[in-house]
Amino acid sequence: MPSFDIVSEVEMSEAQNAVDNANREIATRFDFRNIDATFEISKETITMHADADFQLQQMFPILTGCAVKRGLDVKSFEVKEVSYTGRRCSQQVAVQQGIEKEMAKKIVKLIKDAKIKVQASIQGEEVRVTGKKRDDLQEAMQLIRTSDLGQPFQFKNFRD
Repeated sequence: MPSFDIVSEVEMSEAQNAVDNANREIATRFDFRNIDATFEISKETITMHADADFQLQQMFPILTGCAVKRGLDVKSFEVKEVSYTGRRCSQQVAVQQGIEKEMAKKIVKLIKDAKIKVQASIQGEEVRVTGKKRDDLQEAMQLIRTSDLGQPFQFKNFRD
């Protein structure tokens, strides 16, 4: 039976490249001259450091611009609260990996409500969709692409 998996993954090497490009852009910008502003990445979190809150607000569009140039979907970035440590402030941007249980339930419900002749099941942090015809699977893919669920999805392991 043909099947495929719906996943939500961000290639962390591309995220690292986006952070490096953003650091280079900050170093050359006139409005950040003589300001200690940097981006750091560790595991699945990008941290922005600056001297003031308004500088952090200017840094996030730089990061998203570099991420888009690297082919990353900005919907997978979740901005956290600003934290103040002494005279410096920092803000974390979490990179969402995998599909959370609630989102997986929404996807399964969306597919079932569309009355497509496929079965969707939750497999950890991904959703497996199986059906008898490839056309039905492609219809399910199109349904996921066109629905705005607030998170980017990729399709892997398409098997006949």
